Amino acid sequence: MSNTHNAPSTDKADREANKIKDLRIPGEDTVIEVVQAYPEKNREWLRDAPVCDLLAQHHILHAGVMHARFPFEISRADQSGTFMMACFAGEGRVLADGRWMTIKAGQACLLPPFVANALKCVPGKPWEFCWVRYVESRESVAIVSEVSPVSGAYQAEPLRMAIRGLIAESTRQAVPSSQHHWVELIHHYVLRFAQPHHLDERLWKLWKTVEKDLGGDWSLTELAEKAFVSEEHLRRMCKKQLGRSPVQQLTFLRMQRACELLASTGEKIDTIAYQVGYASGAHFSNAFTKWVGVRPSEYREGRAGGGEREG
Repeated sequence: MSNTHNAPSTDKADREANKIKDLRIPGEDTVIEVVQAYPEKNREWLRDAPVCDLLAQHHILHAGVMHARFPFEISRADQSGTFMMACFAGEGRVLADGRWMTIKAGQACLLPPFVANALKCVPGKPWEFCWVRYVESRESVAIVSEVSPVSGAYQAEPLRMAIRGLIAESTRQAVPSSQHHWVELIHHYVLRFAQPHHLDERLWKLWKTVEKDLGGDWSLTELAEKAFVSEEHLRRMCKKQLGRSPVQQLTFLRMQRACELLASTGEKIDTIAYQVGYASGAHFSNAFTKWVGVRPSEYREGRAGGGEREG
């Protein structure tokens, strides 16, 4: 199962992931409810939105409720903060981990910062979801951890009501003490999904161990032995609790570490490839481009230039 010798995939989703550009197509019938941390004058969809500066205490840029209709589509080549969305009606498609997945009512999706991601409606199907968008830096405490799910079951109603409550409070007299309670609830509901306390202890210990040795030549058999479960049981546990297979979770951790090394060190790409478990810079570069949306050298240039895209 090791990723060290995987050949680059050539399916359509992989090719699309490598071509992600900044794009925003709201669609005529899409309705957006949103509250923002800072008054935005340049982007039309945020220009008249109410402001709650208390959101900034948790590094939240904006939060809202989306009633999306085709041809709604948003993509970001390098989003500068964690994005969580929770669907409460209909369904849509999300690009995460370099692949497209369907998110339906009763599910949530967590997209990490500094990678390519995208959302789009399916023709003929409405998509209703609420979202919270963070803005983060390498120095801030990460929302996404090694045990954060990419997708999973989630009841969106409490988060949706908290966001709508904050929008209403920020539209009227905007009493800070009242806004504070809504903001804390919103952040709490995100953390409940992003940093689950109910995660099976065997999984938690397994991925903590793997994280300490990402350069290792991990096989599915070795991972299952570390977790003291069968290979098939490990697959089921990971899919249910993290929304990823063991292979995908291992790659996720490797890509997170690679992003950190590219942004914070001047080490050669071949050296970084070896540190995160790839036998060659070429194999690493192909995998990185699929997951993150740009090649490692482009990622490093973007971080060095401080180019963080908002949205």
